[in-house]
Amino acid sequence: MGYTNSSMVSYTKLSPNHSGQRTHSIDRITPHCVVGQCSVETLGNIFLPASRQASSNYGIGVDGRVGMYVEEKNRSWCSSSNANDQRAVTIECASDTKSPYAFKDAVYQTLIKLCVDICKRNGKKKLLWLGDKTKTLNYSPKADEMVLTVHRWFANKSCPGDWLYARLGDLASKVTAALGSGTGGSDGPTTTQGTQASAFSGLSEADVVKSVGTLFTADQKKMGILASVSMAQFILESGYGKSELAQNANNVFGMKCSLSGNTWSGSTWDGQSKCTKQTKEQHTDGSYETITADFRKYPCVEDSIADHSAYLLGAKNGNKLRYEGLKGCTDYKKAVQIIKDGGYATSLTYVENLCSIIERWNLTQYDVKESEKPIAWYRVRKTWADSKSQKGAFKILENAKKCADANPGYSVFDVDGVNIYTPKTTAPAASAGVPFLVKVSISDLNIRKGPGTDYDRTQFIPVGIYTIVEVKSGKGSTAGWGRLKSGAGWISLDFCTRV
Repeated sequence: MGYTNSSMVSYTKLSPNHSGQRTHSIDRITPHCVVGQCSVETLGNIFLPASRQASSNYGIGVDGRVGMYVEEKNRSWCSSSNANDQRAVTIECASDTKSPYAFKDAVYQTLIKLCVDICKRNGKKKLLWLGDKTKTLNYSPKADEMVLTVHRWFANKSCPGDWLYARLGDLASKVTAALGSGTGGSDGPTTTQGTQASAFSGLSEADVVKSVGTLFTADQKKMGILASVSMAQFILESGYGKSELAQNANNVFGMKCSLSGNTWSGSTWDGQSKCTKQTKEQHTDGSYETITADFRKYPCVEDSIADHSAYLLGAKNGNKLRYEGLKGCTDYKKAVQIIKDGGYATSLTYVENLCSIIERWNLTQYDVKESEKPIAWYRVRKTWADSKSQKGAFKILENAKKCADANPGYSVFDVDGVNIYTPKTTAPAASAGVPFLVKVSISDLNIRKGPGTDYDRTQFIPVGIYTIVEVKSGKGSTAGWGRLKSGAGWISLDFCTRV
């Protein structure tokens, strides 16, 4: 066939390091990371000496420009595999010098356009990412298909880095969409942006952990939830991103379509896309029940992470936050307990499982360091809107709480204006005025074995009117806990109305 070169090239410095004309037609693209935010000129100088014994067909500089170092008709020396280089167009991309070797946006966007150009000129209508070495190398592409391969499959290298490796499904989808052929690959994702869980299928557990660390660190900086805790939930809930739900829906936390009334702000779910599957729920007696449920489907893993954090920060049980105290918590054991107490999971060993994962992988290394954290002022006011009533602003939450305790009618607000602490008034008198009737108007109010959130949840109480025969103070309720006449357990009176 007649070979051509890309019209996107703005700089050319041909390297002597190649094997002459290919012995196989082009049906692969192999993107690499340079490990350096260098220019196309620097790349040309790197590949120019014969002693280097290395080259690539193209390079993308830090500014998004394209350089050519070996014409497409010739086999470059790039991926440590004669067989792969004979059939692949190889592309070196400017990247960070440290793992996960991230690309600038300009570089990634140019990579997409260059892959589209390569496919068009070589008669390809679809770019495939199969996510597995064995599957890919044994696959015979159709005449109109191009396949992505990676350097790490042929040598003991991290290339193209975990940043790009996690986005190869996205790359395939975007290129294929631009070619007008729908989705990218038989196992490819249907989305057009962000990290795809399908990229995790070919990674070891350790590589998955390394590849997602930056995503969770970034989420902590934005949302204030420990990266280590969210990562542990990701690992447990999605099996390192390889669960059916993760692979088919980019849902890496098991988030159902219906959760706490779906009333929290900042949700990234579109409210419609779903994946229906069977799941197991554990009862307090240790038994399991298999149910069929609808789960949220996301366009990318980043959206799943963002929705999960928004839920943890905003979901309510009645008029109280389900996971109060989670934002800004720096103790992963305490944070995990808050999540369990809020009713996130039914597993009786959920806390132990998450802590074990955090310790096994040393996930605290991904937590935002104190020096990286913005100063989180806690303000003591009557209401967030009433700034003139402010008694003070404190860096330490406990000091803010003490101030609120000393000033009746005042509460503690975080930087976003969320009420995170209101001093308790007088504790409910034990069993005063019982029995009495209460109305429960929410569908997800917990029944607990004892008077407090430190007791296990037994079930949700249905909406209705109930008789309370005893009242006690306890953790997690300012109005007290009421014991149900039926003997089912205790409910928080914060979420009930006397009738």
